[in-house]
Amino acid sequence: MNETGKEKLLFAFSRNPDDPLTAYCCAAIHDKLGYEQEAVPFYLKSLENGISGNERIGAFLGLGSTYRTLGKYEKSAEILKRGVKEFPEANELKVFYTMTLYNLGSHKEAVQELLKLLAETTKDEAILSYRRAIRFYSDNLDKTWE
Repeated sequence: MNETGKEKLLFAFSRNPDDPLTAYCCAAIHDKLGYEQEAVPFYLKSLENGISGNERIGAFLGLGSTYRTLGKYEKSAEILKRGVKEFPEANELKVFYTMTLYNLGSHKEAVQELLKLLAETTKDEAILSYRRAIRFYSDNLDKTWE
């Protein structure tokens, strides 16, 4: 991905601005080249125009992550939460959502969600042996027993 690729995609987009996949590709290349602010309208267009499947997950993730890197944490949380609601099995969206929670100062909620995700997705046998405890403590991080 380079500037030439970006120019070709922008040309394709200019010829078919309602194509959600072309908008998504324009967003992704802008993002990868460090033009985060310029990527935003393309991500929005791809979502508005009904991009589907893995590309839709990618659009939610890309837009949410881009908003986060631009310091627009509330918008990031809104987009990522919407993506998680639409794709509850997309763990990558959950991970990026927890980063945004951290940026919003919701440290406890971020750790809770990461612990739950770890307990559900790890293949590490040592961690799996504590899965039940990790799940329990993820909801009781501040609780003590005397």
